[in-house]
Amino acid sequence: MNDETYIKLCIELAKRAYGYVSPNPLVGCVIVKNNKIIGAGFHQKYGDNHAEVNAINSAKESLNNSTLYVNLEPCNHFGNTPPCTERIIKSGIKRVVIGTIDINPLVQGRGIKALKQSGIEVKVGVLENECYQLNKFFFKFIKEKIPYVNLKIAQSLDGFIADKSYNSKWITTISSRKIVHSMRSQYDAVLIGVNTANIDNPQLNTRFVEGRNPLRIVLDSNLKTGKSIKLITENEDRKTIIFCSYEAIKKRKRKLEYLISNGVEVIPVKKVKDKLDLKQILKILGKRHISSVMVEGGSSVFSSFLQSKIWDEINFFIAPKIFGSGLSTFSQLDSDKIYNLAEFKNVIIEKIENDTLITISKN
Repeated sequence: MNDETYIKLCIELAKRAYGYVSPNPLVGCVIVKNNKIIGAGFHQKYGDNHAEVNAINSAKESLNNSTLYVNLEPCNHFGNTPPCTERIIKSGIKRVVIGTIDINPLVQGRGIKALKQSGIEVKVGVLENECYQLNKFFFKFIKEKIPYVNLKIAQSLDGFIADKSYNSKWITTISSRKIVHSMRSQYDAVLIGVNTANIDNPQLNTRFVEGRNPLRIVLDSNLKTGKSIKLITENEDRKTIIFCSYEAIKKRKRKLEYLISNGVEVIPVKKVKDKLDLKQILKILGKRHISSVMVEGGSSVFSSFLQSKIWDEINFFIAPKIFGSGLSTFSQLDSDKIYNLAEFKNVIIEKIENDTLITISKN
């Protein structure tokens, strides 16, 4: 097997930790000697051993003259754990193959430099794009200190997310819904608007798959979230957050007390043009080390994120159905001229049972 094959194995190992290492990156590691894998590991949980250490610890024979493969540059600083470079250097490994450089200022080439200075041969940039995409949440968070934002949209062929009665269950197939639940397990938080919370009464969990349940966020400017919705009554894990306006905090004190008594965290933010300030919300989430958010509706929220240009990815799950009328996906998008319309270039199309998934990314 060649270097690319082993880096692919690192990527697959790293994926096992989706949802458990944030805001740290996903990292997998494989150690090879005489064309045989003698050690493998991945970063399993935030604060625990890094992938390189787990791989070294798993080896049952001498690492002298072996090659270590890792999808991200090894760290060379003390954090929750000691530097991985020190362990690699002491182990007798003679060659290190790295998928991509770690842009974290605490690392960013320092790990590579330390390895080279110790006499280890280093190769960088193997399947670099794949390794970068694996950690797109981490890289966005490191660069901008705000979460990666994905708009997840389930709609009809003619662009509606609900019928005239605001009924939206279920537009897509169970296969698409399972993929969405798997995506939820990868994101730190899922975000919806108050209308979606009240009308759909969603659980926003990962019940169709194994995985971590994300934080549940509701944008509710006036604290109109229904008292009996599941996000409040089934909040035993205390993972529901409501963002509202400062005015609502002052005017609706009894509602505020009720929410807090049910374990809901209520966070006031300023308003911009009569809507909650999305940029301030993302900054607040970033300060809490929330590195990824999946936005699941509704139309007003989708429109606001797209209009504000603070999204990174859009997933359109399109069902082969025609509504004719109803609630359009971007009903409040202000694009009255064709040259003002949103236009996308990075597009991937795939089939999921009878549905079509269109993935659009900025970069």
